[in-house]
Amino acid sequence: MNKTKLTLKDVAEQLGVSTATISNAFNRPDQLSKAKREEILARCQKIGYSGPNKAAQILRKGTSNIVALVLADSISYMVSDPVASTFIKGVSSALQENNKHLLLYAGDSDSILDVVDFVDGFICYGQPRNSNLVKELAALTKPVVTVDFDLEKKPSINIDNEEAAYRVAHHALNEGDSIAILGLRLIDSPSTCRIYDSPLIDVESSIAHRRLDGYLKAAEEKNVNVSNDRIWHLPESDRHFARQAAKEVLMSSPRPNVVLCMSDIIALELLHMALEMGIKVPQELKITGFDGIEEAERARPSLTTVCQSSSEKGVQATKALLENLEAKTTLPFELRTGETV
Repeated sequence: MNKTKLTLKDVAEQLGVSTATISNAFNRPDQLSKAKREEILARCQKIGYSGPNKAAQILRKGTSNIVALVLADSISYMVSDPVASTFIKGVSSALQENNKHLLLYAGDSDSILDVVDFVDGFICYGQPRNSNLVKELAALTKPVVTVDFDLEKKPSINIDNEEAAYRVAHHALNEGDSIAILGLRLIDSPSTCRIYDSPLIDVESSIAHRRLDGYLKAAEEKNVNVSNDRIWHLPESDRHFARQAAKEVLMSSPRPNVVLCMSDIIALELLHMALEMGIKVPQELKITGFDGIEEAERARPSLTTVCQSSSEKGVQATKALLENLEAKTTLPFELRTGETV
């Protein structure tokens, strides 16, 4: 077998046919008879030629029918998260309907420049961990749609996180309550901890801070004091971090009678631990979540939470990219009043 990288011209010369015939055999089978195409493909296989260079084809045509989905974090973490995986399914189904393909790209990667020439555009789900990726996305001339965060002059798909958090907190709180907040990525720390006086990160762009603003607004209206030592930071919406935070909250003194959680995963771990400790929910402890995952509805007692359609977010983000829409879109949410409040 020939070890040298074969070009289209090399193969045409060896087979004694035109370069157009070789190209048609791989890319335009309707231009050849079935017998002729099969003959060409068999002879190409025999000499070790697998077809024209795809990267070169993409660069020539200017389109690949591939869309990159840039995730906020590592792919392994994001696909295991029920909210993120539902969003990915929404994007994937919408792309499939339009005969497009999906490339998953981790938000903790160093750069997107190694794939930028081979995709038609980018959907970015959540603000990437690597700030360099955010700068690169902002500077791209190819289409970029962001979800759950904003880039200036780029279309986005969001819900009103501050209003949603305000509504669920307003529903749960009464004057005189003692509350705690289990938040996500509020400070720069890899561990579960109270925020105390640590500087808040990504205050302008983070949906976690919009949710915190909503909680605090509702607390102020109900004359409920919230000090920083009653606000926990979790680096991820992960059961391990959630269980650690739940343990700290339930063992704290005085123990809060309302806990506002920035994800259903966090809220469910808190609920399970509270029930294990014999704490009555909602009589002794009210719990709210955020996201509306199926597990929250199946829990007993069922979780009071904010429902957002992650699948619809994926569909709308794909539509915005493929149709080159420029607007920043705010999708509706729903307050689900379960049995934990």
